[in-house]
Amino acid sequence: MKHFLYIAYFLLSFSGFAQDKFTIRGTITDASNGETLMGATAFLQGTDNGSVTNEYGFYSLTAIKGNYTLIISYMGYETQTKQISLDKDQTINFELSESATALDEIVITAEESEQINIKKPEMSVAKLNAATIKQMPAVLGEVDVVKSIQMLPGVTNNGEGSSGFNVRGGAADQNLVLLDEAIIYNTSHFFGFFSVFNSDAIKDIKLYKGDIPAKFGGRVSSVLDVRQKEGNRKNFNLTGGIGLISSRLTAESPIFKDKGSFLIAGRTSYAHLFLKAVEDFKDDKISFYDLNLKANYEINSNNKIYLSGYFGRDVFNLNKIIENGYGNVSGNLRWNHVFTDRLFSNLSMIYSKYDYQIVLDFIELDWIADIANYNLKYDLKYYLNDKLDLDFGVSGISYLLNPGEVSPTSSESPINYLKLDDKRAFEGAAYISAEHQISKKLTAQYGLRFSQFMRLGGQVMTTYVNDQPVIYNDELEIYERGEALDDIYYSKGETIKDYNGLEPRLGLSYELNSASSLKASFTKSTQYLHLLSNTASVTPLDVWTPSGQYIKPQRSTQYAVGYYRNFSEKGYALELETYYKTIKNRIDYIDGSDLIGNNNIETEILNGEARAYGMEVLLRKTKGKFTGWLAYTLSKSEQRTLGGKAGGPGINGGNWYNTPYDRTHDVSVTGAYQLNDKWSFSSNFVFQTGRPVTYPNGQYEYEGLSIASYSNRNRDRLPQYHRLDISAVYKPNKHPERRLKGEWVFGIYNVYNRRNAASISFGQSKVSGLNEATRLSIFGIIPSVTYNFKF
Repeated sequence: MKHFLYIAYFLLSFSGFAQDKFTIRGTITDASNGETLMGATAFLQGTDNGSVTNEYGFYSLTAIKGNYTLIISYMGYETQTKQISLDKDQTINFELSESATALDEIVITAEESEQINIKKPEMSVAKLNAATIKQMPAVLGEVDVVKSIQMLPGVTNNGEGSSGFNVRGGAADQNLVLLDEAIIYNTSHFFGFFSVFNSDAIKDIKLYKGDIPAKFGGRVSSVLDVRQKEGNRKNFNLTGGIGLISSRLTAESPIFKDKGSFLIAGRTSYAHLFLKAVEDFKDDKISFYDLNLKANYEINSNNKIYLSGYFGRDVFNLNKIIENGYGNVSGNLRWNHVFTDRLFSNLSMIYSKYDYQIVLDFIELDWIADIANYNLKYDLKYYLNDKLDLDFGVSGISYLLNPGEVSPTSSESPINYLKLDDKRAFEGAAYISAEHQISKKLTAQYGLRFSQFMRLGGQVMTTYVNDQPVIYNDELEIYERGEALDDIYYSKGETIKDYNGLEPRLGLSYELNSASSLKASFTKSTQYLHLLSNTASVTPLDVWTPSGQYIKPQRSTQYAVGYYRNFSEKGYALELETYYKTIKNRIDYIDGSDLIGNNNIETEILNGEARAYGMEVLLRKTKGKFTGWLAYTLSKSEQRTLGGKAGGPGINGGNWYNTPYDRTHDVSVTGAYQLNDKWSFSSNFVFQTGRPVTYPNGQYEYEGLSIASYSNRNRDRLPQYHRLDISAVYKPNKHPERRLKGEWVFGIYNVYNRRNAASISFGQSKVSGLNEATRLSIFGIIPSVTYNFKF
């Protein structure tokens, strides 16, 4: 790695020999709290030479010797200008102050600027900052990151009570969710009503639906990159909120004589306290809590370290019959180093873990499983010249998966102890990408990622002999139909199966005129981890498994083209995109599969293929007292799963069938209105085609029992899903000398009490003996009130 850096730097340095050029670099921060500003723009007036700050607020631009006006801008902040004489390399830091307009006017936009950046070769990307998210209607009194992105085109969920999100017809496990670079395996709290992201601790988020940069890998649908605040470097600050269901508190402060800062944010629910007041629910418990931590220290102008962490947990207890607990833990130690004015680096050591547990008291069973990973990554950015920037780096992830451990909860339990063998794997990658301004109208972003995956020994495996499934494990026995066939052993350090993937990425932008452009992208991605589930959405009991001998990695190819236009005078912007995506080796479970506590999981699934295509429209209004957007998606998502090695018709006779994430129509409307200094209002409306399901299409009698027969997989649909949410924010008059600021947030979820179907089940009535359908709806109308404060 050391030699690689020297060679790269040596080759890239030739770019400076051709002309007498110098570099300006620095950091752009918020003047009020010292937070770095990601996506701020630094450019030289009268030229095409500019730079955008990275995730750490760093910018660098190089130009020919001369006198220039340097302009620094960021949405919602006062623009700064500085006259410079560029006759040597310089370091210039900027602190931007929030503009008076931003203080008086709500701005809701799916971009970090009021207009679309028509020149940047970036498409299928949505950006939201904390201020934008907080203007959306609050669910149970709290705004939410995941629910905010579900209002954007191409992003859906599976209705109330479901966690995760689906992007362009993909499954929830096909999304790479990162919190300060750490992988989050389950994004939900409280049956999906809350996400694991505390809005008070979040600085900004970025969702890549396509055109995924080469530095990201491991998933085939999307990347959700969430960044935490760094902490206030100017003053001690307290923010929080007190609601009917949950409360939160965040503390920020400078440390080490203003050389650093820290943030600590906690959140908890207390719905279980109200349940105790109801006799039928006094023994039940539904609660969650989480904790965000972050600290940073500036060693000198070229070195800075960060330490961040997250811990969250959910607890569910139903009348001492079923107990369920699950949660995420993550930590990240990062080192930013500036080698030269044009070479920036970040070294990260990351740990992530997700565990889930269920206790069935009625059969005295305790089941627990988890997945953990250790990640070491090194990313570098080289600002080559005013036309070309390079990103490159390497990473390595070590996985340890515990598929399950079953224990009896008492000596009288009929359950025997069972420990499934741990599964181990390693995933390494290297990448390089460039953003290149080819001409005044054409800009390209291109890159290449190479990934290597190794399934390591020390766990149960599946193989085939004579086209029949056979099992082998560390006890050196192979079985087929109850008879031992052979002795095979794989040690923990031995490679059982390895895969690799070459993943090219390309994005193009062609400027038609000053207000519009055409963009296109091509993305290939590889995913080596799989989530096995026979439910429509992520649940705490789903099973993660790595690729191996008979579970191949998923490989996706996505094409997209789009048209983008700004209507600057009226504050409108239009985005129109179409996409086509294919996925190879998409697994699905066989009918009647058993995924829990199965040491032979490969025998329950089949490899197949998937495809998704559609059109997305986003119309935004970004100026005035009324702002918001209209999002519409017309799409199709389907899958085909053929028979396995042992033959057979596969699923649905080997024909294409709808995935559980297929939504023909998806409409989302978000709006906000600033009435005056005290009152503001916002609203959401959502309409979706019903989720695909499988209904019975007949029945037959067997030994006096009525047994249902079912139609093809996902041939039917639940009723259409729709709801309306509203909220109002009241800010009382505040004394100018008081540091305490407060606001009341009133919200109503599902205003017209739509009983959206979470599921429809069929059975025989115990009263009439006739067949009947039962519709399950989880949430109706839910009012809420929250008091938010800042000190």
